[in-house]
Amino acid sequence: MVDAVVTEAMKKAAVAWVAVGDGPALALWCLPVGEALYVVSGPGEQSAPGLAETNRASVSLRGDHGGRIVTFPAAVERVMPETEEWETVAPQLATKRLNAPGSAVDLAARWAAECAVSRLTPAGDPVERGDDSEAAPPRETSATRRPRKPFRLHRVRR
Repeated sequence: MVDAVVTEAMKKAAVAWVAVGDGPALALWCLPVGEALYVVSGPGEQSAPGLAETNRASVSLRGDHGGRIVTFPAAVERVMPETEEWETVAPQLATKRLNAPGSAVDLAARWAAECAVSRLTPAGDPVERGDDSEAAPPRETSATRRPRKPFRLHRVRR
């Protein structure tokens, strides 16, 4: 049985943060269909390293306020071309794909040849709820010293 918060968050999801293994969570556009999220990854589409090869992932969804609502484990299954599920989901994904080159039929055919369509289904109780920050600490940078004054071509009057 799927948690009510997960179900409601999935219905409104357009973007999900998906983490595979110990990797960082990546923002991926998705399409909710039924009780699953569908994600397209591969050449010419969004990069989701390891998603097509794994069977488990962690999914975080945000709410209308922009903060995280819930993080839950998901079972990942690849949707294979020329199956009944593919025939149902691929056209829906193709019509929702923003700035898609070509028609929806051409796009679905390219996905069948080059990309992976993955189904993410909730597989357990939510790990976290609420607005806990998932922000990474700032990286070390050399931009900690005072910058030089900008070059001026002409003399500036004071």
